[in-house]
Formats: sequence, structure tokens, C-alpha cells
Amino acid sequence: MSIVVKWGRERLHFPLPPPGATLGQLRHEIAEYTHLPEHSFKLIHAGAVMKDDNAPISAYGIKPGSKLALIGTGESLPPPPSKASSARKEKEPRTEQGTVSQIRTELDKVRNTLRPDVEAFLAAVSPSSAAAHAGPSPTRTAVAPKPASAAASGSGAPAELEKEHLRLGELLLQSLLRLDAINAEGEWEEARRERKGAVKEVQNLLDRLDSGWRARARH
Repeated sequence: MSIVVKWGRERLHFPLPPPGATLGQLRHEIAEYTHLPEHSFKLIHAGAVMKDDNAPISAYGIKPGSKLALIGTGESLPPPPSKASSARKEKEPRTEQGTVSQIRTELDKVRNTLRPDVEAFLAAVSPSSAAAHAGPSPTRTAVAPKPASAAASGSGAPAELEKEHLRLGELLLQSLLRLDAINAEGEWEEARRERKGAVKEVQNLLDRLDSGWRARARH
């Protein structure tokens, strides 16, 4: 019985730890195998970041065949070696400007398609949104912009809001994985800066999404 850890384009298989094993123990095993610093990456399962290293893996619903995603925190982690990418590099030499363009294209997608949905979702789950939906104020005549999705409008049921939170979180995590998979060569300072900035922006958006959802749960 095993679990799968997705690291860039790689799929790493690890034996399923016993239910009582902690997340920290699993993190240590992954760090030893990948030669990454133990606290330089996050582990994602079912669209949520697993944060408590002292909690048993059973608390996160880890079971045979579970799929985890490994992403960097702060500065992006180097992607794992890939035979396919090496062969592609031989056929089509990469350039720094091409890599920068790839990074900017990914970030533009997040800014243009995901950020508006996240902003609408956060407005819907904020404590003030409940009052806003209670009825229009006689002194307010401005019409709020139409949200990008029905769930983000705040008028949906809690289950719809939860589904929207999971959808947005998964899409942002996928973007982080794509950025992590972009290889910035050792002397490509501009490309490394662009990737680091893009990862930070997307990660901040994901953190805001999760913080807004947790704040809603407390009210």
C-alpha cells in the first residue's frame, strides 16, 4: 500500500505510514528522498494545506492511493529532474526571455481569471456580507458588480460556498505547481526574480482565500 506525492511533473510513491504516524514523520521521509530542506515545502491533500506536523496522518484522511502535492514556500523549489524535459531541451533550446514570458503568462491567467473570483468569494464570506444581504440601505444606490460565480455571490447555500472555496483553492494550487515546474537556469537572475514574485503573489492569494474561509467559520 502506498501514497503518491506529486512534485512538479514527477509522481513519487511512498509506503503508506501507519495511521498513528505524524505528518512530521511523513515530511521527514519525503525530505530525505527529495533532498529538500524539511520545512521548505508544503504538503497538500484534498485541496487543503496540511499544517500541523504533530497531527497523525489519519487526521488528514490519508489512505492507500491518496495523492499529495508538494509545493514550495517562499522561494520556489527547484523542480525534479525529468527525462522528458531534458529531451525537449535538446530539441528546443530554452532562453531566459522565453522562460520569463512563460511565468508572466501563468501569472496573467491567475490575475485575469482567478483573482476576480477570489475577491468576490471573500466579499461574500466576510462578516459584513451578511448585513449586506439583509436588505438594501436607503442611502446606498450603487449596484455591486456581478460576481464571477453563483457560489461567490454570497447568496448560495453554505455547501455551495464550501464547494467554491475548494474549487478556487485547487486552481490556485495547480498554478503554483505549474510555476514550480518552470526551470529558471542558474544564471537567469531575471527569470528567478519573476518566478519568485509570481509564486509569492499566487501563494498570498491562496492564503487570503483560506484566511477568509476560516474567518467565516468563526462567525
